[in-house]
Amino acid sequence: MVYGIPCVLALDPVEKCPLFHFKVNGGALSIATAGCNLSCDYCQNWQFSQKSPEETRNFSLPPAQVVSKALEYKASAIAFFYTEPTIYYEYVKDIAAEAKRLKLSTVMVSGGYINELPLKGLLDCIDAFVIGLKGFTEEFYQKVIHGTLSPVQNTLLTIKESSKHLEVVTLIVPTLNDQEENFRSESRWFLKNLGPDVPLHFTRFNPQFRLKGLPPTPVSALEKARKIAKDLGIHYVYTGNVPAHEGNHTYCSKCGKIVIERLGFQVLHNNLKNNACPWCETRVPGHWN
Repeated sequence: MVYGIPCVLALDPVEKCPLFHFKVNGGALSIATAGCNLSCDYCQNWQFSQKSPEETRNFSLPPAQVVSKALEYKASAIAFFYTEPTIYYEYVKDIAAEAKRLKLSTVMVSGGYINELPLKGLLDCIDAFVIGLKGFTEEFYQKVIHGTLSPVQNTLLTIKESSKHLEVVTLIVPTLNDQEENFRSESRWFLKNLGPDVPLHFTRFNPQFRLKGLPPTPVSALEKARKIAKDLGIHYVYTGNVPAHEGNHTYCSKCGKIVIERLGFQVLHNNLKNNACPWCETRVPGHWN
């Protein structure tokens, strides 16, 4: 129903996905069709994700033309972004196959609500995944996300077991998933199952969709989540949607110096040398080139 008719086509920095350890400062051609398999009360892209294709302004764009446009715009990747890529699974696979043929990277930004077999089909053709771990209780998932937590955890484990690049993002929503114990539970599970080197992004909620009555996330809540995760041993923890914050930067896990300095999604200085800290030579995990 949505094959070949995207409603979003944009040139973005890969950092917007957010991807902070993949093709730093590269451009991505972002593409999305209408629809989603979840219905988050706070959806930040509800104008596209919570609509049918009959309700959106669409473009006719076959897979080969998507890749041609990415090359024309000198993008380093194609990002399936803004809505849920599993909705347009066949379109994703066909675009990714053409991109792979022409040596162009692909990125999938997803809520991770997918069965194992189709996920493994995507692992064959997608280079990097950003998975939204939207909270860490079944109650939150059922009440706010209108789904369940365990399939998302299984998705994360499956991607981690593959060689594909993985980053995880949690949008912190005031009063709903901003409790300190939630941060601890998520971080403990994350560290045990995904390890210390997978990047974790805590991002700021802006009032949208069904939750316009809530305030934006206090920066202090993001800072608390980041501190808890780092104190428990996760090396690369970021704060998102808060420009000019120390949580935008990538720090060496050994000496603590800034190896990539950012202002929001903009890379100001990339100090990596041979994918490592230039001061102590500690390797910084990522798919940089």
